[in-house]
Amino acid sequence: MKSMQKGFTLIELMIVVAIIGILAAIAIPAYQDYIARSQASEGVSLAGGLKSEVADNMQDGVCGTSSLSGKYAASVVVSGGNVTSTATDTTPTGCIITATYQSTGVSKQIQSKILQLDVLGNGSLKVRAGGTTNLDTKYIPKAVQ
Repeated sequence: MKSMQKGFTLIELMIVVAIIGILAAIAIPAYQDYIARSQASEGVSLAGGLKSEVADNMQDGVCGTSSLSGKYAASVVVSGGNVTSTATDTTPTGCIITATYQSTGVSKQIQSKILQLDVLGNGSLKVRAGGTTNLDTKYIPKAVQ
């Protein structure tokens, strides 16, 4: 009588390990990008928190000099002198919010990177054209692009 084989053969186990390796090679970089995007969004969230203070200062014709910091953003600073009187809802007011990310403890894709945002006339934020932003576009939240 022939006995039944129990368990897996070596080749079957090697195939499973190869499949897991291929899946990991695809999933790990995608997860790292996800982490970098979520960490980069903290700078935009903190900048959003400064918008109301900037709006109050804009009524006086100045931008103010507020600042914040967070877990991933080393500093989020408002700069700019006087508010541009010709600013419309979709044009920059002259007020700039700059987020500088930590150099350690963050995803390597955003380490020490800078995101510069213009405060528009309607109070929304948009990436500053011609500014010092060196954060890769794929990590910048779509709401400010």
